[in-house]
Amino acid sequence: MSGAILFKREGRCAFVTLANPGKKNALDAAMWRRLAEVFAELDAQDGLRCIVIAGEGGAFAAGGDLDEMHKARATVEGALAYHETVGRALEAIAHCRHPVIAEIRGPCVGGGLEIACACDLRIAAASARFGIPIQRLGFSIFPGELAALLRLVGPAVIKELLLEGRLLSAREAYEKGLVTRVVADAALAEEVRATAERIAAGAPLVARAHKQWIARLLDGAPLTDDEKRASFAFLDTADYREGLAAFRDKRPPRFTGT
Repeated sequence: MSGAILFKREGRCAFVTLANPGKKNALDAAMWRRLAEVFAELDAQDGLRCIVIAGEGGAFAAGGDLDEMHKARATVEGALAYHETVGRALEAIAHCRHPVIAEIRGPCVGGGLEIACACDLRIAAASARFGIPIQRLGFSIFPGELAALLRLVGPAVIKELLLEGRLLSAREAYEKGLVTRVVADAALAEEVRATAERIAAGAPLVARAHKQWIARLLDGAPLTDDEKRASFAFLDTADYREGLAAFRDKRPPRFTGT
C-alpha cells in the first residue's frame, strides 16, 4: 500500500502531513510527486499565510522508501528520474512563496531531513533525531539534494552527518544550526501552532518579500538598481498604510495582503 500526502486548510494556515503507516512515513515516488503537487497548489492560494508540514504519528519521515528505491534506481537513467522527482518536491517547498514550518518529532532522516531543511523554520520535539545514515547502505547522496543542506549548515556539519552516519539529538541539531527551536515533546504542537499564528498575523506580502530577498542575496551577485527600487514596492500597498495606521492608533493591524 502506497503512502499519502494529506493536507487541509484552517483559516490562514495549511497543514500538510506525510503519511506512510508502518514505514515511519518514508516517502515513495508517488508521495514525492504528490508533495510537489500539493505545494504548487498551496503556493497559488493568495489568502494563505503559513504552511505547516509534519509526519503522521510519532515520526517526521524516515527518508525514502528503500524497498521501492532499490528497484527505481536499478539503472543510472532510473536513478536520475527518481531523484529529479525528489528534487521537484524539495524545490516546491523551498520556493513556496508562503512561509513553511517543519513540525518534527521522532526520526527525521535522509529524505525526511531534506524536506525539513527545505522549510523556512524547523521546530523539533526534544526526542527528535536527525541524520543521513546512508553510508551504512552503500550509496551516496544525490548532489542536487546535497546542495540545499550545504547552504543551510555548511560543509563541516554535512561531513559529520555523511561520514559518521550517526543520528544527532534535537539539542545537537539545534547547536549545529539544523533546527530553529527545540521544545518539550508535549509542547510541540502548541508551539508550532503559536508560531504559525505569529507568522499569519504579519503582513503576508512582507513575509513573501523577505523570503524572496533572502533567496536572492544567497546568489551572491550584487543587487541591480532595478532590484533596489523593487525592494520598496511595499510603499504602494494597503498593508503598509494599515501597518502605519495601526501603530499610530495603538491597535493590532488587520492585513489583507494587498
